[in-house]
Amino acid sequence: MKPIVWGVLGTARIALERVIPAMHLSEVCDVRAIASRDAGRAAEAAAAMGVPQSWGSYEDLLADSAIEAVYNPLPNHLHVEWSIRALEAGKHVLCEKPIACSAGEVGPLIEARDRTGRLVEEAVMVRDHPQWMRVRALIDEGRIGTLRNVQLSYSHFNDDPADIRNVKDAGGGGLLDVGSYCCAIARLIFGAEPSRVMALLDRDPRFGIDRFTTATLEFPGGHASFFCSMQSSRYQMVQVIGTTGWIRAEVPFAHPPDMAARLVVGSNAAPGTEPDEVIWFEPVNQYRLQAERFGRQIRGASESRWPLETGLANMRVLDAIRRSGESGGWEPVPDAAT
Repeated sequence: MKPIVWGVLGTARIALERVIPAMHLSEVCDVRAIASRDAGRAAEAAAAMGVPQSWGSYEDLLADSAIEAVYNPLPNHLHVEWSIRALEAGKHVLCEKPIACSAGEVGPLIEARDRTGRLVEEAVMVRDHPQWMRVRALIDEGRIGTLRNVQLSYSHFNDDPADIRNVKDAGGGGLLDVGSYCCAIARLIFGAEPSRVMALLDRDPRFGIDRFTTATLEFPGGHASFFCSMQSSRYQMVQVIGTTGWIRAEVPFAHPPDMAARLVVGSNAAPGTEPDEVIWFEPVNQYRLQAERFGRQIRGASESRWPLETGLANMRVLDAIRRSGESGGWEPVPDAAT
């Protein structure tokens, strides 16, 4: 496959520390340019990353005819605006999660996608780890009986006032930062959308952002519950419980590319959490797999597994969780027809 020529909007940490290095590992990714509103910062980042071109504005990068696809890791409140601008400039777009700050913002992005004929997808790299296809296969095979419950936790500690994730007006807060992963994986495991949610949400009095959230999601035939936080110990876990067994993913979200993954599978035979089987996965780079899969879609070699409507559905759940955090009661999740 001919390599996809990429440009990167901004110099976000995730781009410099995770995504660009992962793309450099791939023969089908050619990161050609980085843009920043500060020309010096763009040049410095490009030099450090081994990227040949830097631009002193996002507009200049979008005007570069050599760029086929754009990775957009800008602050959350800029995701929709600059993804639309990139589409209108003829670029395909891989936009960092969350795709927007609310579901109401996503409509114009879908319209721009349809109007321009370009691809746009929410970057939720965890879905590309092969452990999730195996989890779905185990459930579909009846390994744990009927799926009843999914429990998820994802937290880290960040109270830096200069960090954009602690800026309320920029779409900050733990729910959009790490809770979006919990929602996406819960929906993937159930293979369905929740009908309603209930949540407790605690806000930081200094920043106004949600610093930890506990949510319950009601799915057809089962429940999911998760804890997410930006001001708690670093921790991540997903556990899936059925009528005759269970599955635990021990590093489900932020998986180091040099670390093997494992699923532990148990049944009614042993008390507690003692597994019957351990399933190992060779180390993979989730960001590389994500970029390569998106590239195949651009070249027409595969269909989208997670179209933009998937990101919209996730935002509807996140919006309902925030509403529940304010109302203190169950909140419905609108479906696609609403």
